Amino acid sequence: MAASNHEELIKRIERDLLDSYDEELELEIEDRNPDALGVDLGGADSNTDEHKAHRMAYFRELFKLQAELVKLQDWVAATKQKVVILFEGRDAAGKGGVIKRITQRLNPRVCRTVALPAPNDRERTQWYFQRYVAHLPAAGEIVLFDRSWYNRAGVEKVMGFCSDEEYEEFYRSVPEFERMLVRSGIRVIKYWFSISDDEQHLRFLGRIHDPLKQWKLSPMDLESRRRWEEYTQVKETMLERTHIEEARWWIVAADDKKKARLNCIHHLLTQFDYHEIEKPEVVLPARVRNPDYIRHPVPDSMIVPAIY
Repeated sequence: MAASNHEELIKRIERDLLDSYDEELELEIEDRNPDALGVDLGGADSNTDEHKAHRMAYFRELFKLQAELVKLQDWVAATKQKVVILFEGRDAAGKGGVIKRITQRLNPRVCRTVALPAPNDRERTQWYFQRYVAHLPAAGEIVLFDRSWYNRAGVEKVMGFCSDEEYEEFYRSVPEFERMLVRSGIRVIKYWFSISDDEQHLRFLGRIHDPLKQWKLSPMDLESRRRWEEYTQVKETMLERTHIEEARWWIVAADDKKKARLNCIHHLLTQFDYHEIEKPEVVLPARVRNPDYIRHPVPDSMIVPAIY
C-alpha cells in the first residue's frame, strides 16, 4: 500500500511539473493556433490521447480569453477606467500563475503587477495602507496586487508581525478604505484562491524536487504549512469581516491549476461591460532612404558569440 501511495505521489508531482512547463509553451504559441504547430504535448505520465486533448482544449480556451483581455485593456485605456484586482490565497495556491496568464499579452503600461516585499523599518512606522496607495492606478490603468493590504489579516496575524490592536484597527479601517477607493472611481475586485490541504502538500513537494522552483520556497512558506489551521481561522475571519457590497470577495476553486486560471479570467471579464474599441487602420510608412547614408560595420569584438 505504501509503495502504491508513493507511486501515485510521484505521478502527481510529474503532472504538476509538466503544468509549469506549459508556461513557456503558452508564450511560444503566438499565432493562437496550437493545431498547426506540431507541438509535442506529451510528457511523463501524460502521453495519452485524452490528456493531450485536455491540454489542447486548455490552450484554445486560454487564447480566446486572452484575446478578450486585450479588448478589455483597450476599453480600460480608452474610457479612462481605474481598476484594482487583489489576488490572495495560501502559499502555492496558484495566484502567480493566473496573474502571468492575465498579463502575458497585455501592455505593461496599461496593466501592471504589484508584489511588495515585507515593509522596511520606515514603512512600518507609516499609516498601514500608505505603501499600497502609491501603487494605485491612474485613469486608464489596471493594477494587479499579488498579495495586498490583506497581509495584515493573514501572515502578519498568524506570525505575530502585528499587535492585536493593529489587527483590530485593520478591520475597522479596511472596509472604509475600500469604500473610499470605490467612491474615487476605482473598481476593486478581490479573489481568494482556495486549495485543499493535500493539494498544497503536493505543490510544496513539487517545489522541493524541482530545482527551477526551489527558490519559491521560503522559511515562511514552510512555517505556513505547519500552521495550516491557524491560516484557515484567520482566512474565515477575513472573508466574514471584509466581504462588503462595494468590494466583495470571489472564491476561486484552485486545486486544478488550469481550470482555476480559465475560471478566474472568465469571471474577471464578466465584471466589466466592456466592448471592442475601434482603431484606425495602421499603415506602415515607407522607409526614407538617403543616398549619402553609410552604415558602419560593427567590430567583431562586440558581437555576441553564436554558440547556438
